[in-house]
Amino acid sequence: MKHKKTFHSIEHTGRDGRRFTIAGPLSTEAIESAAFDEGLKAFRTPDKQHEALINVSKLEESRIIAAMEDNTIVGYAVYLYPDEVERWSQYSFDNLIELGAIEVSRDYRGHSLAKEILKVSMMDESVEDYIIITTEYYWHWDLRNTGLSIWEYRDIMEKVMNSGGLIWYATDDPEISSHPANCLMARIGSRVSNESVHEFDRVRFRNRYMI
Repeated sequence: MKHKKTFHSIEHTGRDGRRFTIAGPLSTEAIESAAFDEGLKAFRTPDKQHEALINVSKLEESRIIAAMEDNTIVGYAVYLYPDEVERWSQYSFDNLIELGAIEVSRDYRGHSLAKEILKVSMMDESVEDYIIITTEYYWHWDLRNTGLSIWEYRDIMEKVMNSGGLIWYATDDPEISSHPANCLMARIGSRVSNESVHEFDRVRFRNRYMI
């Protein structure tokens, strides 16, 4: 499948009248030229994460949507093919992509940036050709700094994903099944074929009796 990408940008007003631009998919050049907020350190140090986004942006299928204040990236989401070690890479077609990461700087939470990033992600009409998945594991959640319980965090996370049209799907994946708060969420585009949906079901379940 040819990976068509259509750029979209919106202006968003957060708390206290702060203004943000939510835009993407961003080009490699746009990510390189932007500053990167020091609070974006959930996965690695900010400079390393900025470098990682630059590298990912060079992949044909990748999509990076970012929230920016002036010329500083303060939040982002990354879409790309699942890693080859993951179960989801066994999907036989080329129309499944994964929301591999979504992060908002700790200093910019409370502005609804994650929801706006997901909304802009789905403005690209070509998403209707894809199955978009995300896998959520409680051990990746920032429970310490938010002060939320696992279930409070799960509820917020699910609402954020719902804003982008992703809903809960059952699976017998061992890591997801290892804790009831973990989950698989997905959005199946309106032009995805029945054959693709059946293949997604096959990958979701190794134990066929669970379907």
